[in-house]
Amino acid sequence: MRTSRILVGLLAAGVAGAVGAALLPDPEGDPRPAGTRPAAAAGTSAAPATTAARPTPPPSRSPSPTWDGVVRPMGDGSTSDTGPQPNQPPVEKLKPGEKPPQFVVFSWDGALENEDHLFSHFRQVAKENNARMTFFLSGIYLVPQSKRSLYHPPQHAAGAADISFPTDAHLRTTLEQVRQAWLDGNEIGTHFNGHFCGAKGGGDWSVAEWQSELDQARSFVTDWKTNTGLKDVPALPFDYTRELVGGRAPCLEGQKNLLTAEKAAGFRYDASSPGEFQVWPAKKDGIWNFPLQLVPYPGKPVQVLSMDFNFLANQSGDNTNGDPKKYAEWERQTRDGYLNGFERVYNGSRAPLFIGNHFETWNGGIYMQAIEDVVKGVCKREGVRCVSFKELADWLDAQDPQVLERLRGLDPGQHPADWSTVVK
Repeated sequence: MRTSRILVGLLAAGVAGAVGAALLPDPEGDPRPAGTRPAAAAGTSAAPATTAARPTPPPSRSPSPTWDGVVRPMGDGSTSDTGPQPNQPPVEKLKPGEKPPQFVVFSWDGALENEDHLFSHFRQVAKENNARMTFFLSGIYLVPQSKRSLYHPPQHAAGAADISFPTDAHLRTTLEQVRQAWLDGNEIGTHFNGHFCGAKGGGDWSVAEWQSELDQARSFVTDWKTNTGLKDVPALPFDYTRELVGGRAPCLEGQKNLLTAEKAAGFRYDASSPGEFQVWPAKKDGIWNFPLQLVPYPGKPVQVLSMDFNFLANQSGDNTNGDPKKYAEWERQTRDGYLNGFERVYNGSRAPLFIGNHFETWNGGIYMQAIEDVVKGVCKREGVRCVSFKELADWLDAQDPQVLERLRGLDPGQHPADWSTVVK
């Protein structure tokens, strides 16, 4: 049995997080300090939002060596075609007997640049450590507070959201960071919009409701100039209808119906599955399934979900400002938990490691420091590639399916004596 070589126990809070990741309010980088955020607009029993069927967008464009260098504005000028994305490495198929790279994907839910400047900070950390990351942008972070009624969330009133709409200043800074992140070679995915969890959240939404949420997440990026009225901000340098190929559902809820909507929209992967072991990915309903994984919790024979939120839940429960005397210990636990997961596969099956994050200052910012330490500690090691989910999907699609199937048969810590028995 595949799990025979790893411990499968979970901390109590880790179990809850693995199931729903909704142990406490998740402000997703809210631009206002904790305690000053207004309550989200109350939901109503209004009919769920629906949209007319739309044609499936074309698949992600392959880089063209003959791009003519002309920037082509699209739609209302919010986005543009500037040719192939810069800083994308070539995709190579494994040669017989070759050890697979150790892929590590750092991803961020929400992707708002506020006064903490965490988006810009980690964009720089990535550049300095030969890493590219995935930034899952919440669509309403490009919608002004004054235009919140443009958002029609499924099963909620127009303008309702469980995260705050941005200030005008944060909207501008977020646009700039999204622009620079893509130019650096990072991926701009989607975290959808209103971050609804639990009752009337993603887990209760139909396929049509998820389609509406997805369509709106895309349109808030492609139409931000119309929605904001900003005339002095340049267009984003990509065609989002092509570049958007994956997302993560808020609280990891509703993947079953979401997958159907994503497949119809031409998505290539989904990152909404929780609590799976560190094994090589497989496709689910024709889409790559990139789950948050279970990694060994330091000092205990248990596993915890590979996301800052779940370390927080295990350390201080629903309190984002826990005992400062414990910060140093909690930071070490978080860093070492991720590194435990890394070392297990780096010296074993080489299955990709997926780590999820939020731009937050929970417990004094210890989770941000822990993840920065991990980036600096692993991304320059021999054989390691810190990539976006999109890059990983490109690499997986280039491999021999039989090789991938043999890789999936390895336990996380299982290091073949001879890789030619697997890669052949």
